[in-house]
Amino acid sequence: MKMLYVSKIEEIIKDTLYSHDLKINYEYNEALPAPMSYNKSTNTIKFNYLEVNAYKAVVGSRIKESDENIVRLILYRQIGHYLDFKNNWHDMRILMFGGEHEKRMLRAKLDRNAWEYGRTLVPENLLHAYDKMRELDQTMVKS
Repeated sequence: MKMLYVSKIEEIIKDTLYSHDLKINYEYNEALPAPMSYNKSTNTIKFNYLEVNAYKAVVGSRIKESDENIVRLILYRQIGHYLDFKNNWHDMRILMFGGEHEKRMLRAKLDRNAWEYGRTLVPENLLHAYDKMRELDQTMVKS
């Protein structure tokens, strides 16, 4: 697996958003502790290319897809967050002021919705890999 740099990841994001006619901002953030995240308040997908490459190395060894397609799969999940917030109202104050159980429940719901909404845009030829990535991601989160 080769290293994908900021410009290549930006190109993948730009092309994917354009192909779905989505008006979502994107930016590189070297402090982000995850490969990508979606920020509802700024309508921005942020990415950290080092984290993208680290995730790609772990997941890519189990999913037989190109590096570029793995980045697309990560992106579709973040687009899923955008679609979830666009279609549903969530009381985000729970994450600041709610009890631990409420926070866990909301995070789980947001995560589940993101995967499901993201899946609606995944091209047919990548659906199996997206589902496998979801399965692997859930396993990594538990451990």
